[in-house]
Amino acid sequence: MKMRICSLAALMLAFIACGKKENEPAKGAAKSQEFFVRGVVREVKADGKTAVIHHEEIPNYMEAMTMPFRARDPKELSELKPGDEIHFRFVVAELESWIDRVTKTGRVVTGTNSATTNAPTRRDFRTVRDVEPLRIGDPLPNYPLTNQLGRAFGLHDFKGRGVAITFIFTRCPVPDFCPRMSNRFADAQKKLLATSGAPKNWHFLSVTFDVDRDTPEVLKSYAERLTYDPARWTFATGALIEVDALTEQFGLVFPRDGTVFNHNLRTVVVDATGRVQRVFLGNEWKADELVAELTKAAQAK
Repeated sequence: MKMRICSLAALMLAFIACGKKENEPAKGAAKSQEFFVRGVVREVKADGKTAVIHHEEIPNYMEAMTMPFRARDPKELSELKPGDEIHFRFVVAELESWIDRVTKTGRVVTGTNSATTNAPTRRDFRTVRDVEPLRIGDPLPNYPLTNQLGRAFGLHDFKGRGVAITFIFTRCPVPDFCPRMSNRFADAQKKLLATSGAPKNWHFLSVTFDVDRDTPEVLKSYAERLTYDPARWTFATGALIEVDALTEQFGLVFPRDGTVFNHNLRTVVVDATGRVQRVFLGNEWKADELVAELTKAAQAK
């Protein structure tokens, strides 16, 4: 009798499970956000997968700015040219974002009063240093910066430690750009702290290039949301001329177009002797790769 009852219960559970759609998300699963946006194409990257678009404000998500957007299907960008007015769907998932349903609606007309097409297109003028690119094995210059606690420091203060450096701005809302860099650092920090036998002489450094808005107070608040260890992870700002020179030496550019930045991504590992060990391009690297590089960097003599 007991066996029959158990069998009946199992059949009922199987019936319920079959009634659930195969791809139905579990309760509490994170849902993606969808926004329908207008903008003007500034550039289609050579990879054919990315378009730099100056877009209107996305209410409750992002102010009007110029940003790179990745198309899920590169064919959607194949006919676009700089100056094309478009509307598109912007999908933001937990760890990535993309655009689709891209439709060309017109061309920018000089002299129009449209808020979208009349946005500034020149880069802000700023004084810059004449610097040479840094290559693998080159010593890292001693740029002066200020940390999230308002204390001044120089890059040479990290000599004797393996250091991972990335570049962000705290207002960046697109999950595959600055948030991904910061989350990967957080993951790598967690892995190193939890690994027995890992070297102790390592450090993370996140440098903002939005020096006007990312004050030490803003950086500290941002760092706390990432559960950072201040003994292991520094967030830094500085004079624009210093930040600009440092980023340029690693091939990172952040021209201002409109209100915020159109930027690429660089993450740098510097060894304990103060020399460049590796430069990660883009956002495809994983936390485990960074941990391996940083472990190697910490052991350099």
